[in-house]
Amino acid sequence: MRAAMRDEGTPAGTPGDSDDTRGKHLRSLLGNAWVLGLTWVLAIVVLIAVGTAAGWAFGAAGAGVVVILALLVVFLIASGRAADDFFTAYANGRGLQRVKGRGSLPPVTPLLRRGDRRYTEQMFNGTLPGGLAGSLALYTYEDKSTDANGNDDTTYYHFTVAVSQLPQTAPYIGELALQRRAGFRFLDSTEDVFRTRQRVELESELADRKFEVFIGRGDEMNRARQVFSPTFVVWLGEDAHDGIAFELVAGALVVNVRGHKKEAEELDAFCEAAAVIARRLHEEAVE
Repeated sequence: MRAAMRDEGTPAGTPGDSDDTRGKHLRSLLGNAWVLGLTWVLAIVVLIAVGTAAGWAFGAAGAGVVVILALLVVFLIASGRAADDFFTAYANGRGLQRVKGRGSLPPVTPLLRRGDRRYTEQMFNGTLPGGLAGSLALYTYEDKSTDANGNDDTTYYHFTVAVSQLPQTAPYIGELALQRRAGFRFLDSTEDVFRTRQRVELESELADRKFEVFIGRGDEMNRARQVFSPTFVVWLGEDAHDGIAFELVAGALVVNVRGHKKEAEELDAFCEAAAVIARRLHEEAVE
């Protein structure tokens, strides 16, 4: 079960990832008279002010810090512009509507309800590569905590997600989740005592080793097993799909993989995989 990669006819010179045009923007910024002039003026001011007060060695060091900070700012600006180039080109090349800046996704599955704060950093709406209608997003949720000394800390969890609606699946199965395996398999029975969902046991060593499947308390075990046909399990176990997971709740599908994908090939491959998963769920629900 392999989704066909489609030929997008991407024009030559179109950025393939979020770093492709960074060099161009760096050269442009470093050659800008205002950037150069402001950097050197600040460096000279610091050199003179610190040099006369604490010695010329310290003044030179201070001027060097100014130059390094200026280069860092220029690098960050260039990186931001390169990322904007890439995501705009990606959306245009695939006929998607890009949502710039931070956005949000409806909390339709557990992943989209996690954390103290949730947002998208890039989002694309339309028919995704592979034919799935929905949204592709670079999604982040935050967990905030406080240590024993009262210091606040925030942990960031990054995912690339594809979100779509499969209303035909809702009467077939209310909740179905495939998640990356975590922990030791011999602890499954102990952990299940505390779960509110049912674990689906598949007759596949490959499946048992790579992922775990759960359904809602009121869902039928046999229906979930029918979804995971031998060919689908083999497809899920391939290295190309390693780490992919999905949640289906009341017809809302969220396919996810850890990390923000920022290369065109990676985003296309992820969308293609999401389309395969959606088709498999749809086919079994309407069969």
